[in-house]
Amino acid sequence: MPREKGRKVVASNRKARHDYAILDTYEAGMALTGTEVKSLRAGRASLVDAFAQERSGELYLHGMHIPEYAQGTWTNHEPRRTRKLLLNRIEINRLLGKLKESGLTLVPLSVYFSDGWAKVEIGLARGKKSYDKRQDLAKRDADREIQRVAGRRGKGMD
Repeated sequence: MPREKGRKVVASNRKARHDYAILDTYEAGMALTGTEVKSLRAGRASLVDAFAQERSGELYLHGMHIPEYAQGTWTNHEPRRTRKLLLNRIEINRLLGKLKESGLTLVPLSVYFSDGWAKVEIGLARGKKSYDKRQDLAKRDADREIQRVAGRRGKGMD
């Protein structure tokens, strides 16, 4: 059977971009069991409350929910188990150096299949204050209004 090509998004963490200022993004593999992969291929996963953390020089993903595979038997996995992230040693060292800065954290942004391999996009993030969130919403609304007026002018309505 030929390996699938392209990128198929399984789950995305849209709230992360609202709550955090994403400084840098990384693509990491995940150490998964067979039933986890089958459940992901069925499009079932949740990144709500998920985060990445360092433990003994490795990065682990905590709080990601992959529901049990429906046709799985006693070999089924635990839905919220800790999963190891697979990165190059150089990338891990670079990330750990940046995490030493105060206020930075690793947040998963999306889970997807890239050329048949399960990947997670993690972002190096700094938490936003509530006034930053309000400023972003006001800017988005202003940009939307500008686009609306420009569209009307283009159609000769205004």
